[in-house]
Amino acid sequence: MVEDFVREYVKLLANHPEDIEVVQRRIHDTFSEITIYANGADVGKIIGKEGKMIGAIKTVISGCKAKDRISYKVNVQTKR
Repeated sequence: MVEDFVREYVKLLANHPEDIEVVQRRIHDTFSEITIYANGADVGKIIGKEGKMIGAIKTVISGCKAKDRISYKVNVQTKR
């Protein structure tokens, strides 16, 4: 659910939505890591000025923590 939300939201922000890939990796029962792979031209746009865009994404995801009791870490990387 969270992975799908992040994928669709980031695709709306990107100039190259076809290059967006989102991978969720469960590290522990209460912790999961979400990595966003994007075109190099889109990475800055996803992070946003002073990290405000990725911060907003993290804020929305933190609402899921209350429901699922899972903490999420979000990373943005350039797709190779």
